Amino acid sequence: MEIKRSGSQPSARGPQDWFSGTVRIDPLFAVSEPARAAANTVTFEPGARTVWHTHPLGQVLIVLSGCGRVQRQGGPVEDIHPGDVVRFEPGEKHWHGAAPTTAMTHIAIQEALDGKVVDWMERVTDAEYGAEEK
Repeated sequence: MEIKRSGSQPSARGPQDWFSGTVRIDPLFAVSEPARAAANTVTFEPGARTVWHTHPLGQVLIVLSGCGRVQRQGGPVEDIHPGDVVRFEPGEKHWHGAAPTTAMTHIAIQEALDGKVVDWMERVTDAEYGAEEK
C-alpha cells in the first residue's frame, strides 16, 4: 500500500507548449508498472485550455469545479460542469479547458502505451475555442 498525502507533491505550472493561458497541474499518481494509468488534477484559469492532442489509450476527465469546455475534432464545443465525466477514445484528437470567464478544475486520467500517454499538437485558435460565441 502507498498513500500520497495531500500537499506532499508539488504543483507545477502547465508548460506553454501544451497550454494556452494559466494552468496548474497537481500530480495524483504516475504510471507504476504493471499498471498503465496516471492521473493529475488540472486547474485552468478563465480562458485557459490545452492544445489539440491525442492519447494512445484514451483519456477520462472528471470535472470537479467551475465551468469548462471540451471539443473533439469535427464536433461542437461542449460545456462541462462539476460532476460531468468526459471520455475521449484512443487516438481521438481533442482539447479541453476553462470557460472564458470561469476557472475549471478536473481530474485527468490516461494510460501509457509503450511509455507514452499523450501526443501534443497545434494550438486551439480563439475561433475554435469560440470565446465570442457562447
